[in-house]
Amino acid sequence: MSASSSSADLALKQIERSPLFQGAVISIIVLSAITIGAKTYDLPPVASGILSGLDVAITVFFLVELLLRFSACDDRKRFLLDGWNLFDTIVVLGSLIPMQYADAVLMGRLLRVFRVLRLVSVIPQLRSLINALLKAIPPMAYIALLMFIIFYIYGAIGSLVFGGINEELWGDVTISMLTLFRVVTFEDWTDVMYETMAVYPLSWVFYVSFIFLTAFVFLNMMVGAILEVMTAEHRASSADEASRERHDMAEQIDRMQRQLDEMHALLRQRH
Repeated sequence: MSASSSSADLALKQIERSPLFQGAVISIIVLSAITIGAKTYDLPPVASGILSGLDVAITVFFLVELLLRFSACDDRKRFLLDGWNLFDTIVVLGSLIPMQYADAVLMGRLLRVFRVLRLVSVIPQLRSLINALLKAIPPMAYIALLMFIIFYIYGAIGSLVFGGINEELWGDVTISMLTLFRVVTFEDWTDVMYETMAVYPLSWVFYVSFIFLTAFVFLNMMVGAILEVMTAEHRASSADEASRERHDMAEQIDRMQRQLDEMHALLRQRH
């Protein structure tokens, strides 16, 4: 790689990672979200024309920003192997669909709506949260399965015991599970409890034990699983950032060394 090419790549990386450029990208994404929301209202023709012009300008900006990120990437062949880069590429290229083609209007509008999600890919903190949430899905799935078992058991008991009191709430196991979901979200759950307590005074034990297991134990287990993954993701992100900084520093040192070598060569030629 030539010195000029290396200098150009370093300059692109500095531009792409600069706070000013990142702030501009975030501002354009927010502007895109505002224009998308504004288009859901009935607007005069002048305002609609202005929004259409803004949409074109925003699309061009996103395309240029994507090309800049691709040019600044260390390994361009693996650019699309990163999930966030692939998502951004699909959204940006999808936004290029002309809105006058009726068959592609819906897809184009949907992809323009998804441009708001690019805030997640641009802001590292949001990206870390989403990565942690995705990695926490497997352990959360087992917790959710255990919660479903508890829901099913309590739903069956509630249908058998309270079915004669109110069939709309306890008619069968599926309706009972929906009622229990209402209980666990604390949506007027006391009305349900007092109705059954009028017939079975000790039925409060049924509700209190169910709420204790689901709302307190299992939900806290889910929060713990997410926090554990988030901690590991934060450590990995910090390690990647430190490695990237060391790589950039090594590139700058190598660039300075080449410049010194060129200066020494020029001095030897003069003497």
